[in-house]
Amino acid sequence: MIGGAWKRSKLPVADRPGLRPSPDRVRETLFNWLGQDLGGWTVLDAFAGSGALGFEAASRGATEAILLERDAALVASLNASRARLKAEAVLRVERADALAWMAACAPSRFDLVFVDPPFDSGLGARALAAAACITREGGFVYLEAGEPLADLPVGFELQRHARAGAVHFHLLRRGYTAAEPSPRTAP
Repeated sequence: MIGGAWKRSKLPVADRPGLRPSPDRVRETLFNWLGQDLGGWTVLDAFAGSGALGFEAASRGATEAILLERDAALVASLNASRARLKAEAVLRVERADALAWMAACAPSRFDLVFVDPPFDSGLGARALAAAACITREGGFVYLEAGEPLADLPVGFELQRHARAGAVHFHLLRRGYTAAEPSPRTAP
């Protein structure tokens, strides 16, 4: 991890097709955009893989981080990292299909949803739509993809976009209804 309570802790990266952890430089930029302190936030890492994004959010104070992964070996690795860092109180790892899990999730639950499906999986647009349905007003969706974002989900605005090599990364924010105050102060 690059910051927070577990700064300089290493996460194992399994040799799996399509597994490509977010580079340190990309994560550093993302957490500069969001702010260094995610205290009180609820976070979902929908395609956890190595868990770099979810663990980083928990390291920076998120009170709940759920990591979804369908590969059993990666789930075991995530649980081993969770135990090694003594993060059982804040991190939960579930073996699940991210799209099905998000579809079954109660709406408007998360302050931040990470969407980083395997490149060339074709899941980006569907995963983004599913994430939009479970993000609280004023909350954020982070999308990492091999191409720039074509369409925004209804009710979201693009806060930031950058590119690092072949990786395009986007931070989207869900708008508020007129009656709802803003609980988040990032971008």
